[in-house]
Amino acid sequence: MSLKGKRIGFGLTGSHCTYEAVFPQIEKLVEQGADVVPVVSYTVQNTDTKFGKAKDHLQRIREITGKDLITTIPEAEPLGPAAPLDCMVIAPLTGNSMSKLANGLTDNPVLMAAKATIRNGNPVVLGISTNDALGLNGVNLMRLMATKLIYFIPYGQDDYIKKPNSMVSDMELLSDTVEEALEFKQIQPVIIERMKSQ
Repeated sequence: MSLKGKRIGFGLTGSHCTYEAVFPQIEKLVEQGADVVPVVSYTVQNTDTKFGKAKDHLQRIREITGKDLITTIPEAEPLGPAAPLDCMVIAPLTGNSMSKLANGLTDNPVLMAAKATIRNGNPVVLGISTNDALGLNGVNLMRLMATKLIYFIPYGQDDYIKKPNSMVSDMELLSDTVEEALEFKQIQPVIIERMKSQ
């Protein structure tokens, strides 16, 4: 399926170490002709880390998409009935935001955008990046795996030696996952090998 002309929401949450893997995928969506609507969590907006300053990340997203960012819950709410998306992507999706989404909590713009998209009966694509996918957050991951209209960018353990509970999506598969999700299909395989033993 072509993504040309598709209105794709792109939400980012606070897995700062994953941004460099995600930014090229936003660029790819734009290159494929998608109308990308950027949405950022409060953590993305306000947190400087060793992986970069918040203001620099925000500026890069603006430059890639050519759009103003959706930064508040009221700004995200119209993505429901007034300005619907064909698909909403959240990548990276932290364990914190994953647990909230799985339990119906909407306390940031990205989660509101996801809720609005599901309300419209359209797909939400998740690209996880969490240190506890195989720990306390496992129940939330599986709840979302079994939820209608939720689709996953294939994921696997990123470092099973040092971080055995951690799982991260292969962001290179983002646009392929979106294409499948727009046809209400989960790309397969969804659980993949990310790292071989050292």
